[in-house]
Formats: sequence, C-alpha cells, structure tokens
Amino acid sequence: MQIIQELKNFSLLKNVSEEELLALAERIRQEQFKAGEKIIAEGENGRSMYLLIEGSVEILKTTAFGDEFVCAALDDTSHAVFGEMALIDSDKRSATVKARTNCKTLSIDTESFKDFCNTYPRAGVELLFIISRNLVRNIRRENENLQLVYQALVDEIELN
Repeated sequence: MQIIQELKNFSLLKNVSEEELLALAERIRQEQFKAGEKIIAEGENGRSMYLLIEGSVEILKTTAFGDEFVCAALDDTSHAVFGEMALIDSDKRSATVKARTNCKTLSIDTESFKDFCNTYPRAGVELLFIISRNLVRNIRRENENLQLVYQALVDEIELN
C-alpha cells in the first residue's frame, strides 16, 4: 500500500507496528492543495492533523493590525506534521498554513484518531506522547522568544 510507505517516512510513526500502520491508514484521507491555497485557517476550530508528503507550506500568524507574517516554512523533505494540536483539543487554530507549492497531504481527523487510540492503545499512547513532546518543545521555544522580545522592549525603554 502506498499510504503505508508514506507513513513509514514520518518519525512520529517510527514505533508503530505494521498492523497498527494498516489500521491507521484505513482512517487517513489523502488530500491535495494548490499553491496559495489555505490548508488551515487561523481562528478556525481544529479538526485534523496533516502529514505533508509532497510540496511545501508556510506557517502564517496574523498581527494585531491584521497583517500576516511567515513564522516558518516546511517541506516534504523534513516529513513535516502540522495541525497536531487538533488531536488533543478542537480549539481554534493558532496559525494559518498555506501551500507554497502544490501539496499532497495525509490527514486524520480527531474522531478517527480517537477511534484508533481506543482500538490500539499502545500505539495511541506512543503517538500522544510524541505529539505532546513536540508541543512542549514548541512552547519552550516560544517562551524563549517571548523572553528575548521582553528584554529588547526593556532595553529600548531604558535607553529612552
């Protein structure tokens, strides 16, 4: 199966057995997006996680003034995963993900993921652990960024 081969490329799934990958593949959708198309829109309720199998995307945030800026760029060579917070909560998306090129993704929605975790609890715990670790790493990085911005603001105020 082509999807199984694609799934094996993602480190997120490295400890998932062949049987579990087959079960996961049954719950996954293949999607295609044209260059410039939004895959995820900031502020929408999250429902799916995406695995990028072809193309590149940019992660965009909106400023308080309504301007968008690029936070990151991801491509298929890094086996990028995005939208994973939706599997933990279905809250509002924290950023926009836009296709830079034509893209192919594999996606799994929250309900299908929960069903997979209930049916394959060992794999579910492993996946949730990896997703959580990645999210914690991102939070730590953002905390460091906030500290740098805060310090720059304090330095600017002290200079004036």
